[in-house]
Amino acid sequence: MHTTLGIYLLLLLIILFLVMLAQRLKISYPIVLVLGGLCLSFVPRLPQIEIDPELIFVIFLPPLLFEAAWQTSWKDFWKWRRVIASFAFLIVILTSSAIAVISSNLIPAFTLALGFLLGGIISPPDAVSATSILRHINVPKRMVTIVEGESLLNDAASLIVFRFALATIDSGKFIFQDAVLSFFLVIIMGIVIGLAVALVFYAIHRWLPTTPNIDIVLTFIAPYIMYIVAEQFHFSGVLAVVSGGLFLNTRSNVILDYRSRFRGENVWATIGFAMNGIIFMLIGLELPYIVQQMGDISLGAAIRYGLIISAALIVIRLLSTMGASIFTVFASKFITTADSNPGWKGPFIFGWAGMRGVVSLAAALSIPLTLHGQPFPQRNLILFITFMVILVTLVFQGLTLPWVVRWVNMEDQDAVMSIEEQEKVVRKKLSHAGLRLLDELYKDQVAASEQLQSLRVRYESDLRQLERLLGPEKDHAHEQTIIANGQYHSVATAVIGEQRRLLQQLNKKQEVDEDLIRKYITLLDLEEEKIRLMITGDDE
Repeated sequence: MHTTLGIYLLLLLIILFLVMLAQRLKISYPIVLVLGGLCLSFVPRLPQIEIDPELIFVIFLPPLLFEAAWQTSWKDFWKWRRVIASFAFLIVILTSSAIAVISSNLIPAFTLALGFLLGGIISPPDAVSATSILRHINVPKRMVTIVEGESLLNDAASLIVFRFALATIDSGKFIFQDAVLSFFLVIIMGIVIGLAVALVFYAIHRWLPTTPNIDIVLTFIAPYIMYIVAEQFHFSGVLAVVSGGLFLNTRSNVILDYRSRFRGENVWATIGFAMNGIIFMLIGLELPYIVQQMGDISLGAAIRYGLIISAALIVIRLLSTMGASIFTVFASKFITTADSNPGWKGPFIFGWAGMRGVVSLAAALSIPLTLHGQPFPQRNLILFITFMVILVTLVFQGLTLPWVVRWVNMEDQDAVMSIEEQEKVVRKKLSHAGLRLLDELYKDQVAASEQLQSLRVRYESDLRQLERLLGPEKDHAHEQTIIANGQYHSVATAVIGEQRRLLQQLNKKQEVDEDLIRKYITLLDLEEEKIRLMITGDDE
């Protein structure tokens, strides 16, 4: 027990150092972790770390999906819903079908059903790898939004395809009508269960006397219950977590107070980082073990199969994104689309950002060892090809994605105003709202309180600066700290509440970036926390 714990603690330390190395080299950290795990696996006498697929599906997958859903902008998700839905379902099915045909013709004794199984495994791109790169390079925000939105749904679609292929191999027959009905039932009921569980947690957060610590623990429990309940009834646990997470995300400002939001974001960011780091490290560590299990299949042949299928996967995704762009131009003549002329630049970047990762790894490892008392056909080869696809797409596409973005040089067509200009507008409206509330509702209190007068002067100063377009607000950290009284606390928090409501109203406008709104909600949360600490002097 102590030895195993020591190994995993050492692994976490290695992960931290590799992430710091990735930051120094300006490379996406999943790439460095996979390569680092691969190099580490050749260290003599290193204990073999076997990955339990249930560990990934049940322990890792629900919180990672929930965190992704929680960070997703519902406004942007809905704006690009058609693109996201088509790549999450239609393109997953198309990719799985193409890989099934290619692999069954390429690999001896590889049936079409096994090909669909492989296609379901390797069809979903990994959002962590792509967004960790896209967020640090100059790329239109729509790219990040679509990649993140696609990843929330395509995991569910690919696992459904994987489940049907596994059932077909087990039973030896495939009934199209039953498969289609089951496909939609799994999707719809997964979403229904996720929303039902989310409503229960919404009620707990909203009407029971929770504390920040309780709120954070509840947010960790929620995705596990969503996933387990849905899977217990053989529906999509992934879609349950995604739908429930999106529902709670859109209501986070209602069900959580500023302390819960502020602390929860920090806790979730840390846990998500650690979980992703462990999984990507394990991908590299596991490859040599898979090679040892190849049996009669030569390593050279397996590498050749893996490279061909990886190349086919990249080409299929690029053709799909280009085809989707052409179809959008045609469809925009009959329906309203977010972009009636996507062109080729955006689809090309989107197509190149199709790195594979965590879900593909977990699905491949979950293939049963035996089938009707016999070894599962081609299991080890499927595992090896999956690892090859992850390595090739993650390293090759991941390292070249920044270069592709610079080469394409796509302009951000969605930006009506720059982020800096939006920020000035938002700050101006916040200062104006604060002044209006102080002058209309708290005029007498302001006249009797030096602290409130100071607050009003600050709002006036900010408003004058912004009206004259003198640039960003100066740092006020050097201002003299004052001890607020009870009156100051109640009035100042009321002003913050009004500004928070204004931000929610601004967020309904398409021209305002939601990330900017979240930034100022966080700043208001920090300001409210500072006021509370000045009054109470504690940290609870």
